[in-house]
Amino acid sequence: MTTPEFERLQEALVECRRCPRLVAWREEVGVSKRAAFADHDYWARPVPMLGLPSARLLIIGLAPGAHGSNRTGRMFTGDRSGEWLFRSLYRAGFANRPDAISRGDGFELRDAAITAIVRCVPPRNRPLPKERDTCAEWINRELDLCRRVRVIVALGGMAFDQTLRLGIGRGWRVARPRPRFAHGIEVDLGPDAPALIGCYHPSQQNTFTGRLTEEMLDAVFGRAARLLRDS
Repeated sequence: MTTPEFERLQEALVECRRCPRLVAWREEVGVSKRAAFADHDYWARPVPMLGLPSARLLIIGLAPGAHGSNRTGRMFTGDRSGEWLFRSLYRAGFANRPDAISRGDGFELRDAAITAIVRCVPPRNRPLPKERDTCAEWINRELDLCRRVRVIVALGGMAFDQTLRLGIGRGWRVARPRPRFAHGIEVDLGPDAPALIGCYHPSQQNTFTGRLTEEMLDAVFGRAARLLRDS
């Protein structure tokens, strides 16, 4: 179930304009558009969390895609990365269907939620450290409200490293030196913290080259499902 506090947080998030470079870029993409989506009204705002605060699995990505969630307004919806992610979540039992096209299409997550370390699309898909740190408030506040999270899957090295930074601030048991990102790595952050799993991001760069296969992605979410069953 959702809560009024969570809804107020997401409403405040989508009005955020704290990072001038990101605001300018997300809005420019929304006007210039991709030819295939010339007749679409782009969201071109910060993208809220997908899922409910009662979820026990939290997936943390990098940032919205220019013509994916920056267009649709829903995490990972409308691009190839989302196609891979949602198929895998469906196979693992975390979604009601394997595809998601737009808000209001009936797609729902089950006991899972998706957020990102940066909530506006960045140029060249590379947020600046200052932008990452400015945006950390939103995900921290989401974590405050998502009190049932027992497993976090971080998609890519930047999301993995930022999750560890957030964990230090939240009092989680983060080893020194910090664990290094690797696909499938599991990190024990202490008895009062979620388990953390690293996963290659399902970007076209990874999926087209075979660095990430569907079997590898399924293994990560299969492991997450087992950890939840045992928790």
